[in-house]
Formats: sequence, C-alpha cells, structure tokens
Amino acid sequence: MTPLAAPSTTSGGDAGTSRPSAAESMIAGPLPLPGTAPGPATGRGHPLGLATAAGRRVALGALMTVAGLLYSLGLSGSGWANAYYSAAAQAGALSWQAFFFGGLDPAGGITVDKPPAALWLTSLSVRLFGLSTPALLLPQALCGVAAVALLYGTVRRQALNLSAGRGVESRAEARAAATGLIAGAVLALTPVVTLMARYDNPDALMVLLSVAASYALVRSLGATRGGGGWLMACGALLGLAFLTKLLQAWLIVPAFVVVALVAGAGPVWRRLGRVAVAGTAMAAAAGWWVLAVQLTPAGSRPWIGGTQTNSVIDLALGYNGLGRLTGQESGGGAADVARPGSWGRLFGSWAPEAGWLLPAALIALVAGWVLTRGRDRRDVARAGLLLWGSWLLVAGTVLSSLRGISHSYYAVQLAPAIAGAVALGGMLLWEKSREDDGVRARRVLAATVALTALWSVGLLASRPGWPLLAAPVVLVAGAVAVRGVWTIGDRSLAAGEAPQREPSGAGIQRPVPGRFRGRRVVSAALLIAVLAGPAAWSAATAQAVHRGANVYAGPGVTSVHTPAGMSPGGTTNVRLPTALADRLRAGAPGYDWAAAAVGRRAADLQLASGASVWALGGFAGRDPHPTLSDFRAAVAASRVHYLVLTSRGSAHGSPTEQIAYWALGAYPSTTVGGWVLVDLSAASAGGQ
Repeated sequence: MTPLAAPSTTSGGDAGTSRPSAAESMIAGPLPLPGTAPGPATGRGHPLGLATAAGRRVALGALMTVAGLLYSLGLSGSGWANAYYSAAAQAGALSWQAFFFGGLDPAGGITVDKPPAALWLTSLSVRLFGLSTPALLLPQALCGVAAVALLYGTVRRQALNLSAGRGVESRAEARAAATGLIAGAVLALTPVVTLMARYDNPDALMVLLSVAASYALVRSLGATRGGGGWLMACGALLGLAFLTKLLQAWLIVPAFVVVALVAGAGPVWRRLGRVAVAGTAMAAAAGWWVLAVQLTPAGSRPWIGGTQTNSVIDLALGYNGLGRLTGQESGGGAADVARPGSWGRLFGSWAPEAGWLLPAALIALVAGWVLTRGRDRRDVARAGLLLWGSWLLVAGTVLSSLRGISHSYYAVQLAPAIAGAVALGGMLLWEKSREDDGVRARRVLAATVALTALWSVGLLASRPGWPLLAAPVVLVAGAVAVRGVWTIGDRSLAAGEAPQREPSGAGIQRPVPGRFRGRRVVSAALLIAVLAGPAAWSAATAQAVHRGANVYAGPGVTSVHTPAGMSPGGTTNVRLPTALADRLRAGAPGYDWAAAAVGRRAADLQLASGASVWALGGFAGRDPHPTLSDFRAAVAASRVHYLVLTSRGSAHGSPTEQIAYWALGAYPSTTVGGWVLVDLSAASAGGQ
C-alpha cells in the first residue's frame, strides 16, 4: 500500500495571476507565491471563478449574505432574549456610568456578572435606535457575519501552499479561496454559532475577536520583517476578548503562543521577544478596564455582580474562573455543587451544538499533519493545522472538564477551530486523493465522509423535528461522495487511461473540461453530505424562539403566546402582569429605583416598565449586596419606591431574605397578579 505522503514539490502548468484591489487584499485578495510568473488568469475551470479577484469577492459576498439572512430573519419572536443582558443594554443606553461598568440598572446598583464589552455594542445600538428586539440582537448577527468573513480570510491565507509547488498561482488562489469558503460555510452553518448570533449573550463578540486574533496571527507569520505589529494586534484582540467572558476567552491563548514560537520568523530569541510584546499588548487591552474599576471607589460605582468581595479579580478567578472548573462558584449562579466533567460531553449532550464535524476535524488534523510532514517549520498550512489543533485540544479539554456552571452553548468557542481544521485538513486530503498514488488518502477521505454522514444522521435523530427530513439527503449524498472519491484520480476518470488534453493558447496541454465534471459532482456530494445536517439544524435554530438564560440550538418552540394582561417579550416561564409594570412606571418619578426585586427578575420588571429596578443579590440573588442596613438606608433616603417579592424571606437567611422579611413586617403590601408589591414609601408599620 502507498502510505500517505507529502505532495510533490515539482511545479508545472501555465502561469497566471490576477491583480487585487487595495480593499480586497485584506481578506479576499490574491497573495504572491514565490517562483510563479505573472500573467492573465481567466478563472476557467474554477468554481465561481475563484481564480479571479472578482469571483472571490462574489463568492465571499454570497456566503456573508446567506449568513446574514440566517442570523437576522425572524428575530422579533425572541422578545428580550436574555432579559438579564437586555436590561443591562437598556441601562447602558440611559446612563454612561452603567455603560462603562456594565450596570444592570441606570441608577448604578449592581453590574452583570460579565465584563461589559458586548454590552457596549448593544447599549450603543439601543441608544441609537431605541429599545427593541432588533436593536438588541442585530449587533450579535453582525458579529457572526464578520467572524465568518474573517475566518475565510484566515484559512485562505493558510491554504495558499496546500500543494506546495504544484500548479500555477491562479490555481493556487482558487484552491485557497475554496478552502476559505469551506471554512466560512462550516462556521456559518454550525448551529451554536447561529444560536449565539441570534441571542444577546457575549459569546458572539468573543468568537469574532478570537477569529480576528487568528487572522492577525496568520498575517504576522507571513510578514517579511517578523510581523511584530500584527502579533501585537493579535494580543490586543485577545485582550479585548477577555472583556467579553473573562478567562474563557483566553482558553485559546496557548495555541497562539505555540504557533507564534514555532512558525514565527527569525531565531528563537526574536520569536520570544515578539511573543512577550504581544503578551504585554494583551494584558494592556484587558487590564485598562479592570484597573479603572479597581481604582474607582466602591461608593462611586455599582457593585460587581457575581462576586462576594465587589472585585473584578474575584469575578475573573472565582465565579467566572476556577469556580467553573471546580464547581465551587462563590456567587452569582447556581449552588456550589460539583458536577461530573468528561470528554463525553463534546460527543454527547453538546454534540448537537458544535460537534457535527468534530470527528471529521480530528481526522483531518491528523491526516493533514501527516501530509505536510517534512515541510519547513514556517509553512503556513502546517502552522494552520497547529493553530486549529491546539485551539481545539486546549479549549476542548477545559470545557470538557467543567464541574461548575456550564451551558451547551459554550461549545461555540470550538466552532472556529473545527471549521478551520475541516477545511484545511480536508482540502489537503482532497488534493492528495486526486493524485494517482493517493490510494490511502482516498480511503481516509471516503471513511471520513461516511463517518460524518452517519454521525449527522444520528444527531438529526436525537431530537424530534423537521430537520430529520435531511437524513435521507445526507445518506444519499454520502454514498455518492464515498463512491466518487475512488474516481477522482486522473487515471480512474479515464477507466485506466491517461486523460485527454487540449492545447491552450500558450502551447501547454490543458485537461479537457468535460473530464472534470465528475470531480465537481463528487465535491458537491461531499459538501452536501457533511453540511446538510448542521444546515438543517441551524435553520431550525433560526426558527425557534430563544428566551431566558439557558438556550440551545436545534428544533424548539417557534412562537410564544402572551396571555391577556401579561407583558410581552419576557422570559417564557415568567408571567409579568401589565398592571404591575404600569404601577412601577407610575411610581418611578422622584426615585433612583422604581422598585427593587431579588435576582434576575429585576431585569424582567425593568424591561416591562421602562423604569430602573434594583437587582438585589445579582443574577441569582446570592451576592451579599445590598446588606439589610444598606437597603434600609436607601429606603430612608427615599431612593427606592417598591419592593417586589415572590417569597416572604427569612430573618436569618441571606441578605436578600433578610430584606424581604424586614420589608414585609415594616410596610404594607398588596398582591398584583401573584407578585407581592411592598410600598416602601408608605408609613412604616414596624419602624425602621
């Protein structure tokens, strides 16, 4: 048997290239390849004319249009989506202090339990266009589309020398563009990416900044003078990503460090120096906001939600850091209960989110590494495999090990690495399979397609819904692709004979175009087999309504009925009477907070009433703020009008329970639609 081997480095064929525009060169423009002569390129024989700059722009534009429609159509059904972050965006649109600190209410009571970078986008959108579902969710959709475009640009550059020395520049450009388009399509159609692009969590911006950092890293590797500036930009983007979801955004940093040290230009000491400078840029981009918060007196800013000590450091290392790994969260979320963590999570409950092509990505990474062995350490394709493989390994290991609060949509952080690995490693396998000695490559490619098709059918059947209709399409396309993979070599196309050739204008023999129709059919079947499943699941995700704090991709509720007398747009399991919202709105003038409520229910009240509502105890009502004495002082100063409750509290419980117990005993209360409304402006019945 012929082993997998690196492609031949002998060049041949006709030389040709296209001249890029200045704007296109950043993402879709052609790049020079050493050893090729410039000349005209017609793009003949290349899908979508990818050998030309115009063809690449059209293809990228079409991909971005599809992604934009998938991420933006029908958003109104999701109402306030995650009301917790929507209320913070509302607050940021009304108060610059709340904007800067990520406050949950305009009066500055407490912040959300994340840094505010993603809220800056939604707050500005709400400030410009008013509070509405599109104003809240379209910024996420734009982040998703931008991430798809940047991943295309990143993988395209990594793929320019997939078949080093084989073929001319125009063909290399077309091949690289096709690889980038595949990566972009895989990312765009990953269900959890669709979910986060239609939902106002910080994850969409985190993914965008992570992909942008990978683009800057790849540019640094190709720079003629070491790429220190691009590497600094990479570090700065990773630093900004920290301001979306703290340490989760930095799970991929080890992969970037490894690639910069292995594939960077110059001797080791220069590479170490550039990495150190990039690390400084990363720390500065993340640390300026942290430093500003820490240096601001506690009385002049909101309490940092999700903490016990009112410290961003505590938030980063505790509730949003080690607490997620150990299960010992110190505030903000669920109880301190350790949960089991294992790799089975990525191939089990999280698989419908981002795991559709995970097995294929792992195979493609190994095969790609074998096919590029012997290449120079600075080879961009090999560096690309190292980046996506390290990203997937480190982030996947950590996310699989979480024993604290975790959600299946965390898998969105793996999506760019899976897309990059599938496109880059898959194209390497495809190129090797086209050679007469690529028998083993054809076997690996065929087995990968078959496994992916069967895996997709299994995931489609994991939840009842219309996407299961895509299963026969996946199976048929998979069968055609597997059978066709064995006939993509030149000799097999001609039933054992060398392919016929026609003369070109330059006197060079060119393969007859009809001979390659079979290859196009095979490649189309292959793409359908691996993408139809996640595409159907993403479409179902776009149809579904996503409200509340725990959402998932795939088929779900497609509409929410709001009973008469209830406020629309809220969380699906929360019935908020319009009479209560009207009461708070009418009682807001003259007070910093129209009302106070325990936990994230304050967000629902604030969005429904349009009045500032103080979230006692943060997201889950477990933060030690405000204390009973703090709250009594605020009531005495006439800063808060009402207290909205769903339970009576306890004299010896948490601060929020003590507040509820004291207020019910000291002030008159009424019941509005099942909610207890305590009037803190009335004469005290029990004294303060």
